[in-house]
Amino acid sequence: MSVKPPVTTVTTVTTVSSTTGAGTGTGTVGVGVGVGVGVGVGEATRAVVQEFLAARMAGDTGRLVELFADDVDWVLAENPTVPWIRPRSTAAECAAQFTELMEHTVPEEARASVGAFLVDGTDAVLTGHVSGTVRATGKSFEGPFALHLTVEDGRITRHHLYENSLSIAEACAV
Repeated sequence: MSVKPPVTTVTTVTTVSSTTGAGTGTGTVGVGVGVGVGVGVGEATRAVVQEFLAARMAGDTGRLVELFADDVDWVLAENPTVPWIRPRSTAAECAAQFTELMEHTVPEEARASVGAFLVDGTDAVLTGHVSGTVRATGKSFEGPFALHLTVEDGRITRHHLYENSLSIAEACAV
């Protein structure tokens, strides 16, 4: 019988709220670290993901470009009615998603909370809840999300986001 090594975990309850057009906001991250195997790699992954979250919160697209690898495995279900959701693969394209999101939503009404932040080696998974309002329609969207990131050599090589795409599409529909 083989025994799987424990997963290194970080649990946070964080509320991130964007308060200006630049996407800046306030938030705190409470971290609890679990015991696991490969903590050195896990710690490096955790640090990059925390930098990613801080750059998103600050609206720092330059830092986001630095954090994404040159070639990124990007998954976000395509939705032709949502202008900021489209295929991406380069660091610049991935970082631009934040700018496009801010252009099409009301920053003062954007909310995201992270309920869990799990790290296992090079992989990190965040789960939580997101909500916002589409600028063009005034309609709101909300729902749970899960984000799977992979960090290799200090850069994000995988960004798979699963969210309530139906709620977002309905909010974008004119």
